[in-house]
Amino acid sequence: MQKNPARRTIVESMSDETFSRFSQFIQAELGIKMPPAKKTMLQARLQKRLWKLGFDSFDAYHEYVFSPDGRENELSHMVDVVTTNKTEFFREPKHFEFLTQRVLPDLLDRRGVEDCFVIWCAGCSSGEEPYTLAMVLSDFAQQVRGFHFLILATDISSRMLEKAKLGIYDQEAVEAIPLMFRQKYFLKSTDKEKGLVRLIPELRSLVRFRWLNLVKKDFSLREHVDIVLPQCDHLL
Repeated sequence: MQKNPARRTIVESMSDETFSRFSQFIQAELGIKMPPAKKTMLQARLQKRLWKLGFDSFDAYHEYVFSPDGRENELSHMVDVVTTNKTEFFREPKHFEFLTQRVLPDLLDRRGVEDCFVIWCAGCSSGEEPYTLAMVLSDFAQQVRGFHFLILATDISSRMLEKAKLGIYDQEAVEAIPLMFRQKYFLKSTDKEKGLVRLIPELRSLVRFRWLNLVKKDFSLREHVDIVLPQCDHLL
């Protein structure tokens, strides 16, 4: 392996054969379709890792990624680079209205409020959706006495999960959130120049983040899930 952090290594173009090997793995293991038209995009994404590690060819990088050492130390980074995580607060607001106005009242009529409701956000990306859900359900819980809930948020990107757990976002990212929620659930950074906000600990505690590959058939969820909110945030 060639390493030179002082300057970017000149990288050879990816061969069709190497692209085929990468694309077969990505589609089989991550569920992301990788037709030949995506070759240039994949090459650009992976080149960031080659530069960081100092490889001068995609063949050498491929060999390393799938070596015992690479599977342990690099494969998760490759997954992070390959997956595109697109999400935002209060995306598809009608979904949340339907949840609180139709789905939950119907479940409460049948089950009552004795049990804790578990909502699974599959493909949570950097946390905007499960935290939106936490705000909406916290508001719902104030109106329905005895209603308790827990949100299970999963994603395949370790990098996105770490960001989600922090609950820190740019000020611009929260502008779509209703003012009453922003005032109630967010804390502003003491350094105004950074323009950052953070969700309050009480709200963050309502969400459990966990790594999960949705392509695998055995999810091994410990919780009994009442509602699933699937999202397709990973598009190459």
